[in-house]
Amino acid sequence: MSRARTAGFHVTGSALAVLFLLPVLWTLYSSVNGRRAADGEPGWGLDNYERLADHGGGLGAYLVNTLVVAVVAAVVTVLATTLGGYALARLRFPGHNLLFVVTLAILMVPYTTILVPLYILLGWIGLQNSLVGLGLVLAVFQLPFGLFMMRSSFEALPRELEEAALIDGCTPGSALWRVLLRGVLPGIVTVGLFSFLAAWNEFVAPLIFLTDGAKFTLPVALFNLQSGSLGSVDFEALQAGVVTSALPCVVVFLLLQRHYVRGFTSGALKG
Repeated sequence: MSRARTAGFHVTGSALAVLFLLPVLWTLYSSVNGRRAADGEPGWGLDNYERLADHGGGLGAYLVNTLVVAVVAAVVTVLATTLGGYALARLRFPGHNLLFVVTLAILMVPYTTILVPLYILLGWIGLQNSLVGLGLVLAVFQLPFGLFMMRSSFEALPRELEEAALIDGCTPGSALWRVLLRGVLPGIVTVGLFSFLAAWNEFVAPLIFLTDGAKFTLPVALFNLQSGSLGSVDFEALQAGVVTSALPCVVVFLLLQRHYVRGFTSGALKG
């Protein structure tokens, strides 16, 4: 009976894996198979990627823009949530639980409803149509999850670690920097990875906050990927763009997978 159950698990898992991989494999196939750039006849090759590279301001520019936005969002999110998570987990001040609940309540607000106020705010501080300003906006959207993750990570660490550091002469800041950050590193990686991937794939916010075509991110550039008469879409080049957009995310995830998994389990047990 146990063998039959194990076999059933393997068959079900394999079927689900194939189900999830089929769209990915089809996208890879379509990105190298389609009409050739020169004569429009079907064929294999990298012609789709060549047309993608020549689209608009160039694929390289769009990749750099997207990378700048994603890095700014990830760095700001990690810094803000690490300090905030430490304060909520270790410091006791009036209303700290209420502050945490109010921050989490932001998750219940559709972020599209606050895009217009944020657009006006960026205009006040001179960051409209700016990659840095867009990165700050995307960081705001990641703060509730990041704060929850970092508070759980700090609470999972024994208080004795910080107390020992304070006895040895460390200030709270140096204890955080020298001792506690190593213990919450998986949580930091998880928050940074989530923020990076969300910013890399974001479409609505860049579409609203960026008005200069040279500053478009890759999702917006792919949306505008059109050629031919009557605005017909170059689907083959679009598939190549999907592969190009997904590849950095896959590489980053694989490099940080070990820390990512530990980050989700770090708050499961305390002590």
